Amino acid sequence: MATLPSASDLRTLAEETAARLGVDLAAHQGTHEIVSPVNGEVLSSLAWVDADAVETAVAEAREAFLTWRAVPAPARGALVKRFGELLTEHKDDLATLISLEVGKITSEARGEIQEMIDICDFAVGLSRQLNGRTMPSERPGHRLMETYHPLGVVGVISAFNFPAAVWSWNTAIALVCGDPVVWKPSELTPLISLACQSILQQAIAEQGAPAGLSQVLLGGPEVGQALVENKLVALLSATGSTRMGKAVGPLVADRFGRSLLELGGNNAAIVSETADLDLAVRGIVFAAAGTAGQRCTTMRRVIAHTSVIDELTERLAEAFGRLPVGNPMEEGTLVGPLIHGKAFAAMEAAVAQACEEGGKVVGGGGRELVDAAPGAYYARPAIVRMPGQTPIVEQETFAPLLYVFGYEDFRDAIELNNAVPQGLSSSVFTQDQAEAELFVSAEGSDCGIVNVNIGTSGAEIGGAFGGEKETGGGRESGSDAWRAYMRRATNTVNYSGELPLAQGVDFTV
Repeated sequence: MATLPSASDLRTLAEETAARLGVDLAAHQGTHEIVSPVNGEVLSSLAWVDADAVETAVAEAREAFLTWRAVPAPARGALVKRFGELLTEHKDDLATLISLEVGKITSEARGEIQEMIDICDFAVGLSRQLNGRTMPSERPGHRLMETYHPLGVVGVISAFNFPAAVWSWNTAIALVCGDPVVWKPSELTPLISLACQSILQQAIAEQGAPAGLSQVLLGGPEVGQALVENKLVALLSATGSTRMGKAVGPLVADRFGRSLLELGGNNAAIVSETADLDLAVRGIVFAAAGTAGQRCTTMRRVIAHTSVIDELTERLAEAFGRLPVGNPMEEGTLVGPLIHGKAFAAMEAAVAQACEEGGKVVGGGGRELVDAAPGAYYARPAIVRMPGQTPIVEQETFAPLLYVFGYEDFRDAIELNNAVPQGLSSSVFTQDQAEAELFVSAEGSDCGIVNVNIGTSGAEIGGAFGGEKETGGGRESGSDAWRAYMRRATNTVNYSGELPLAQGVDFTV
């Protein structure tokens, strides 16, 4: 029988790791229990703030903004550079906290911290490239240009599955753009949140920057609600479910704030008759089973040509059956636990509905390690062969559950890819150049992320991250996502000594 760490062992590990990161858990002790998905036992009990704390935090952030916006952008970049250096120094300890709170395997937890380091590198370079533009004026002796300026306080609401990386995507970019950040993390992951805040505060102190630039608020939904409604929060970046986004978006818009929403995904891969199946199997297995299916970019649908679907399904089922499921901090484990029992119940309910709609479980499924940890929920990644894209397939189930169904014509496959409410990530496995080009064209995938011969997971920092439709439409991380964190001004400079008007208007007094 597999063994998992005891409650006392994990609590000790959490306390010692947090202490090395500058967090004294005793100072944050309270009544809100944090349960580790690794063994289903209480990891720590922490104090929560209430909604009133938001007003104070935002006011402090606004005060810091008035100073920080005047600091030259390259100097702001120096703060982010130091933050990245500290993240590198503490990479292993930070990864440990993610494994304890989320259940990620060690390599994926370390990968999340590496994303944080990478976005710091990106932001440091960006701090010298916050470029505007100059356009020709129709009036002689005039210069017409656009400039970008710091926006204001940025509020961040993050989800449990990437408890540190998504915050860092926002924070590193916001800081070099001249904006402070107030962070409301997931109620499920407060330890990594306190640790990240501790490290950034160290960098802030070393650089002599305003202390109010970064704040973290541990609390429930009412804290998030107050952050959403606060008029001093210029940009609200929220990651979570589509249901959450439908509530947040209108509230921010009602006060004429900006929102950046990263919501649900129901990501598909088309596997063409020309596909390299070895490549496809590797890409699909990681995208479907990585992070125990708890990524917004997790692959949930495979749309396979009828000539390859049987072989592909058989190979996927065999691979799913061999995946080592267990203690995420143990070497060799590839699939850790689901975050809690509700997630496992949702997976079981989805499988049952899929079978009612004509599906058949052809690989995996079920719960493992029940005797080792009754309160932990380890699920064997499951594959369900479906007759087509039925109603359950159009819903996102946040678990390692993969639906497989067929197609005959490639354009029909593209329509199936697009025929869901979400529009985050997509991929095609093909050796046909025409199919690849069609998939990434305007007539192809309608998602924000469109891949060829790789899976739906594993986006790089250099590209903007986000999706369309019910995924929210926001963009974070690389490319020109930084523009969301700044305000744009169109400037006209008249050095002519005269006052000609645009469009030849004559208004002589």
